[in-house]
Amino acid sequence: MEPRFSSGDVIVRREILDGREWMVYPLRVVADDSHLLAAYLAKGTPIAFGGGEFKWGLHPWVHFDHTWQSDGVLQLQRPGDGYSVWARLKDGELRDWYVNFQEPMRRTRRGFDTLDQELDLVIAADGSAYEWKDVDHFEERVRTGGFGPGEADAVRRAAAEVVRLIERGGRWWEEWRDWRPAAGFLDVPGPVAISGAPTGGAS
Repeated sequence: MEPRFSSGDVIVRREILDGREWMVYPLRVVADDSHLLAAYLAKGTPIAFGGGEFKWGLHPWVHFDHTWQSDGVLQLQRPGDGYSVWARLKDGELRDWYVNFQEPMRRTRRGFDTLDQELDLVIAADGSAYEWKDVDHFEERVRTGGFGPGEADAVRRAAAEVVRLIERGGRWWEEWRDWRPAAGFLDVPGPVAISGAPTGGAS
């Protein structure tokens, strides 16, 4: 049975590339059930990066301070979706919705695994417009063989699905529009170490 977490639990989000941890950081659970995992990334949260050779090279964030610099983010992910939706906050208000295209989450005993797949979409807070982000980076990765068989097509299908939801009024994430972190969610979790070992199973 897949693990479930309680509100306030600290879990671990791992991005897995080449079978190893590429980026790892803690999140605090807001809600978790069979339909959705909602977790909060607090400003100042420590981020760890894997070492050694990866087919995508070093993680681009490794050159910056290894903490989450922006205001807090509520990450919403549903089982099977090739994307998550992040409610990005600024000074306590909703700044925008950020659609992060990624591998469908795979639950672990400590949290979940996924992998960012470059493409993003930003939706204005009032829902009036949306804008694609990092399209050039995504297409360059496709051109240079950075994705495995079928992976790029899966990202494009997920992108088309999100556009259909936006245009047909099926924006399921809007039910979280008014959520704001209570005091305990603003606490910064402790750092998570990179294991360096190949991944496999529910770790």
